[in-house]
Amino acid sequence: MSTNKPTSTSTKKSARRTKSKPLIERTSDGMRKEYDLSGAERGKFASRFPRDTRFVQLAPDVSEYFPDADSVNDALRAFVALSKVIKQRPARKAS
Repeated sequence: MSTNKPTSTSTKKSARRTKSKPLIERTSDGMRKEYDLSGAERGKFASRFPRDTRFVQLAPDVSEYFPDADSVNDALRAFVALSKVIKQRPARKAS
């Protein structure tokens, strides 16, 4: 009994590897062509935030512990204070 199906899984895998995603067309500055920012206004919402504001993205597992910006700032201030205390301690001698 002979079949025309390949007996090796490597043949199937190599057939899949030859298929590639179509290339995404980009403009000369590297942006995708579908991103049209010609009507955009630079800094439109920047005035809503103080100049020295920094935005950081917390990982989901970390953000569970910090419901708002104040809690993040309080934790960071405590960390900075603790690190200063640790730096001021004399080094322990090895026993």
